[in-house]
Amino acid sequence: MKVWIPHPAGRALLGELPPGVTVEVAEDPSRLPSEVAGVRFWVPPFLSGVDATDLLGRLPDLRVVQLLSAGADAWAGRVPPGVTLCDARGVHDVGTAEWVVAAILSQVRGFPAFALAQSRREWAYDRLCPTDELAGKRVLIVGAGSIGAAVRARLAPFGVTFTLVARTPRPAEGVHGVDELPALLPGADVVVVLVPLTDATRGLVDEKFLAAMPDGALLVNAARGPVARTDALVAELATGRLRAALDVTDPEPLPADHPLWELPNVLLTPHVAGSVRGLLPRAYRLVAEQVRRFAAGEPLVNAVSDGY
Repeated sequence: MKVWIPHPAGRALLGELPPGVTVEVAEDPSRLPSEVAGVRFWVPPFLSGVDATDLLGRLPDLRVVQLLSAGADAWAGRVPPGVTLCDARGVHDVGTAEWVVAAILSQVRGFPAFALAQSRREWAYDRLCPTDELAGKRVLIVGAGSIGAAVRARLAPFGVTFTLVARTPRPAEGVHGVDELPALLPGADVVVVLVPLTDATRGLVDEKFLAAMPDGALLVNAARGPVARTDALVAELATGRLRAALDVTDPEPLPADHPLWELPNVLLTPHVAGSVRGLLPRAYRLVAEQVRRFAAGEPLVNAVSDGY
């Protein structure tokens, strides 16, 4: 069978595969490396969007689509019958959790303001100090999956307290259901959003969500841009009542004239949380394991169901 992967470096990272498996590099879905016949396992490019799904209808022998992203929103519902869609759950735990911690600390300790002062060669101690601190903060993690667990593990040494929220409550683990958010948000100093983008989560962070957050609270979105309503976000953040750290936006890329760029209480990065040097080794370990499972007729891991 043929396996298409998007990175030349992936060949070596895959290691030894079962006999009969041919690996070809398909970096760009518009420039295919060979005939489509026989391609049973496809790994699309990282962060590829809806345009890449057009290739699905041209692969008659396809049986597995293994994503390199933790989210499957661009692919869920578009994969033909008989094809298993798998996400990269676990691959991005380290990178995304590090970004969340860095973003929280940067906003709490005022690093963006200090960076601007540095660009002006201004010794801004008297103007910017004292800063806030992370110790003692109440952190609400919306999305208690593997990335949420990684964020919690890395924040725990800072002396914060946690409340976890998931699609389905898990009382034995202390995990609340998403329907409890209106009661939980007023007690959170930091709200970290890590949910996948589905019909149920689109627009989750809306006017009511933001209004329920207490004055001075920090919103951290490392999920997907459309999880938050951009107009509501801009309106609330423009008042200065809340702060935000956003790795994702809607639209994305964010246009140069968008008001989010100029809000002093917003830290913006261009969807970089998972784009770290360790990504490819972790990703191709997963791909290799999935190829071996598929070749052996064993169940695949990370199969996507209902967008998750």
